This record gives sequence, C-alpha cells and structure tokens, in this order.
Amino acid sequence: MSQYIVSARKYRPQTFDTVVGQGHITVTLKNAIASNHLAHAFLFCGPRGVGKTSCARILAKTINCLNRTEDNEACGECVNCVGFNNNSTYNIFELDAASNNKVDDMRELINQVRFAPQQGKYKVYIIDEVHMLTTQAFNAFLKTLEEPPSYAIFILATTEKHKILPTILSRCQIFDFKRITVADITQHLHGITLKENMTATDAALHIIAQKSEGCMRDALSMLDRIAGFTGANLTYSNTMEHLNLLDIQYYMSLTDNILSQDAAGALLTFDNALMRGFEADTILEGLAEHFRNILICMDKRMAQLIDVPKEQKVDYFEKASQMNPAFIVTALNALNDSEVSYNYASNKRLHVEMCLIKLCYIQYIQAQASVQIDGEKKKI
Repeated sequence: MSQYIVSARKYRPQTFDTVVGQGHITVTLKNAIASNHLAHAFLFCGPRGVGKTSCARILAKTINCLNRTEDNEACGECVNCVGFNNNSTYNIFELDAASNNKVDDMRELINQVRFAPQQGKYKVYIIDEVHMLTTQAFNAFLKTLEEPPSYAIFILATTEKHKILPTILSRCQIFDFKRITVADITQHLHGITLKENMTATDAALHIIAQKSEGCMRDALSMLDRIAGFTGANLTYSNTMEHLNLLDIQYYMSLTDNILSQDAAGALLTFDNALMRGFEADTILEGLAEHFRNILICMDKRMAQLIDVPKEQKVDYFEKASQMNPAFIVTALNALNDSEVSYNYASNKRLHVEMCLIKLCYIQYIQAQASVQIDGEKKKI
C-alpha cells in the first residue's frame, strides 16, 4: 500500500512551466539561463505559499541539468536531475535560517563554499526565511555574498524583505513574487481534482481559492481536508460548511429583513448565526462585503470587481435592482462605523444588534427627510 502524500507536496512544481501565477518570474529566470547571464545572488521575496522556495529549487535543478530542453527546462532524467529528485545531490544545499541564524552557522556555510562542486557546474545555496538571520550573521555572510567563487550561487527567500539589511539587498538580484489570483488557483485546483478523481463544483473551488488569500499551499491543504470530509465530492454547501463560512443565502436573507424594515427578523437571523458558532464581528464583516458587492453590481461595468462564483453574480444584480445607491452608501457607512468601534464595545452582541436595527430604519429616516424637504419647498 503506497504512502499517502498531501497535495501540497505531491503537486509541488518541478519545472518553471508548472509554477502557477508567477510568469513574470519564471520567464525572466529562463531567459537568464538561456543567455547564461545568471546573477551570483538572488532574493526571492513575497507572501507565503506563492512558490518562492519551489522556484529556487527549480532554478538550482535546471542550471545543473546536463540535458536541458529547448525551452530551458530541466530534463528530469540526467544524473544530476535524478540526484536532485532523490535528495542525494551534493551540489544543492538548503538552509533554514529560522533555526540556523547565528554567526557559527554562517561560518560553516562559508567554509563549504570554498569547495568546488563534485558533479555539475554550480553549487547552489538556498537560504529560506533569510530575514531571521542575526545582524552579526548577515555581516559574516556579506563578503562571501559579494564575491563568491564562480561556481557558487546563493538564492535567498523571505516573506519580510524590509527586515533584510540594505547591504544584503544591494548585492542581490531581487524578484518580487505576487499573490496568486483566485482564477489561477481555481484553475489549478480543477486540474488536481481531475487527476485525483474528485468531483468538485466551480463554486466550491472558487470559495477555496478565495479563502486561501493567494496562497497555493493553503488552498491545497483545504482541498485535502474538504475532500476527506465530503468523500471527494465537493459542493458549494458542504465546502462552506467545512470552512465554517456563511453563504450568500444567509446574507441575502438578512438583506431582505433590512429592506422590509423587519428588525425582529434581522435580529433572529443574526441570532441564528450566533447559535451556529459564528462570531459577531465575522457576521458584521461579511454583511459589509455583501453590501459592497451589491453597490458594485449597480453598474455592470464594475462586475469584474466582484470576487464571487459566476452563478452568484446573477443574485447580486437582482438584489441591486431592488435598492437605491443612497440607501446602500448609508448602510455601508453604518457598517463601517460599527466595525471600527466593535473592539471598544463591552457588549459585542448588543453592538451588532444596534447596527442591524439602524440598517432596518435607514429607508424610513430617508423617507421622512424627503417629506420634510418637499414640505419646505411647498411653503416657499
């Protein structure tokens, strides 16, 4: 019986072409390999789970490959590639700076740099979480980073570029990785579900991608969890349930209560979510985002700004047709004020309930103000 491997490891990119959402990085690196214009030090920085370490490993593997493809990808079959895949190569060293961040650790690395590679053209040193190095370790590393042997290449990876000394930054070729878009993550997850014989709706995958906040590793971990929870049959409803999220129908129901000025119904709907274990501030934030989406749907040109599954956009357009902009803007202001002052409220539940009651009577207040204005005009 084969050992189970989590998707984040099983589907880790092995070539530049399989890296998701970082085309501006992979194309530049492949061109540098093709023209043999490789820098001696790279700094890969960006949010977690976007492919920094994966790209570092792919670069290290590719520049030592003996039979690169026409597209400047590693062949995966030569001695160096096989050694890399089996973690038996002596040309690539990975150092976790979070646990090896002292001067002595840097001295040991510097001593290793003096020896030429036994097999292959380059010795590559990948230092992950490099911002965790102490100032003394950075200073010890500085001279070697500035003038390494011709066969040595350093790839530094970090999520916090601002913590790295300027003297280090000035000696590196810097690559800024970006968060992976929801569309790219959704497409990648769709391909994995086909390979793993899973059944998944587009709406379910979209929610996973949205919840991952641009981190592919988080998205794959969530996919594994939900597949185990649902028996590899992912629907929108069971995905929302497993991720403990309130779906669009809940907020639509709450919006209907507000539009009909049904304060009692709004409070009961709010209580229903609390009974299901949701935090009051989560409900407040979700309702604010919900009203924001409705406001955007008042102009079809802005529909692309809504990050929801396609089938839900129809519901938002329909709800937008039932409201006027003045009401939505006033509601958003009330929700924003409530969010800002939420942490200072001693009674959190009452705080959110007061906000919902205000929302229910916005239309009444606006109507009364309109009557007064019309009355003044008639007197004039």
